[in-house]
Amino acid sequence: MYGGFLIVVWAVLGGVLMLKGGLYIAKHEGDTMHLIDIVLRQAQGEWPHLDIATPIGFLATAPIALFVHFGWGVGMSMLAAQVLVAALLVPAIWWVGASRLQTGWAMVFGALCLGLSMALVHGESQPSISVSMHYNRWAWALAFLAISVALLPSLNRRNAVADGMVLGLAIAALALIKVTYVAAFLPPILLALVLRRDWTAIGVALGAGLVVIVVVTLTAGLDFWGAYLNDLLTVVHSETRPQPGHALKGVIAAPAYLGGSFAAIVSVMLLRQAGRSNEGLVLLLLIPGFFYVTYQNFGNDPQWLYLLGVLLFALRPAAGTTNPMGWDMRQALSLAGCAVFMLGLPSALNLAFSPFRHLATAEAEYGPMFPRSDPHGDIHVLTARNNQPTGTIRQPIIGLDRPADPDDVPTLLLGQPLPECDLAGGTITVFDGMARDLEAAGYGGTALFGADLLTSYWLFGDFQPLRGAAPWRYDGLPGVQDATHLLVPLCPLDRRSRAGVVKAFEEGGYRLSEVRRNDVYVLLEISAP
Repeated sequence: MYGGFLIVVWAVLGGVLMLKGGLYIAKHEGDTMHLIDIVLRQAQGEWPHLDIATPIGFLATAPIALFVHFGWGVGMSMLAAQVLVAALLVPAIWWVGASRLQTGWAMVFGALCLGLSMALVHGESQPSISVSMHYNRWAWALAFLAISVALLPSLNRRNAVADGMVLGLAIAALALIKVTYVAAFLPPILLALVLRRDWTAIGVALGAGLVVIVVVTLTAGLDFWGAYLNDLLTVVHSETRPQPGHALKGVIAAPAYLGGSFAAIVSVMLLRQAGRSNEGLVLLLLIPGFFYVTYQNFGNDPQWLYLLGVLLFALRPAAGTTNPMGWDMRQALSLAGCAVFMLGLPSALNLAFSPFRHLATAEAEYGPMFPRSDPHGDIHVLTARNNQPTGTIRQPIIGLDRPADPDDVPTLLLGQPLPECDLAGGTITVFDGMARDLEAAGYGGTALFGADLLTSYWLFGDFQPLRGAAPWRYDGLPGVQDATHLLVPLCPLDRRSRAGVVKAFEEGGYRLSEVRRNDVYVLLEISAP
């Protein structure tokens, strides 16, 4: 029954995803551009970290690149990849539910994991369709599996080898998608296994993880791991985007999050009073990881709440168990679980309904993301967001008594100040327009290094992708060794990134010669130092 339920949910969500015949996104065009840059290059045989600078692990994009490699458009490849990932997770989801949960809660758990795998929004309660941060959803589903196997006792079936396989493969996949999840959750997972002395599961998990490491090393080479570490360290030391949202203390104690934080702490207390001391201890150690991963993910959506709700219901003690104050602990944990689910419900419903909203999208309101690319004409962006590019000008008000702000100092290019402008809308139109203008001016076929956060100009015209470049630049000049020209937008996506690139060129001793200037960009020829 449970297995059939999972197959039906997977088939329904997968069918809804594929029926549209294309991908229609309503926000996060820049993030999607960054994703497509990696995917197309990976489909051509390049490796993240070795050929592409990115902190995101190669498994985050490999399923999409697989379909592109076989000739699919990138839009349908993104949708098919979600269906494929969910299918690969079904056996592990079945094992966790069948071995540790009563049928009703196993269904809830399975629906949550499959919903995370195949949603078309990153979370929160804002309903606009987006595929950005898809890897965070996949990683949460994997984390749900690993944490549940480690924390929940076997209820219906016992097989330490199966437990170890789920743990080892899930954690290995997390390490190759987004290593933040491993750093946050591996210590409490290991502690949970040690507390119940499940040495077989630990051994099998280590063996499965080692097999994954060996396979990746044999395929990509030993240098892959050093390159991966270097990309991660680049992000850690980045000055342009040290965090993708609220500060850590805000994710814990801001009004939108404090209820969940209180619920998590109270849950630990209730578990220990219910005779679940080991589980309460492990949950206490998981909570900082929940906070940290939420802090690291764009949108700061506490998706761990769904898992916590399932865990609380699964760990309820037998009827009649009371604490020293006479509370019925089975009822207390039930109430705590209900409260946690209510806190996470807006986000969960947004994720669950997103494939159906996508299917009902009005296609007339969208236009192609890549107007001149027939192979990848199956991904579309909302016309209203992109047909009128807008920028925000930073202009200090003169005459006010205010402290000096370092951002008031303009960026100088060849001694001339650049406008203090940030692109606020129309990203696709701007990139496409710059590509067309450069080609018309005779610069087609050049290798452009962009002075901005995103530099994927080659997706929009006849330009060469840079070997070792960063589709999303965090620091330094990755890929500059193959660049022939520096493209400096006058209204970039991120002024700090533009300033960082210009400064890095100056400090690196590169000689820049201006060859073209208009109201949108400055193009300079690069001479090596």
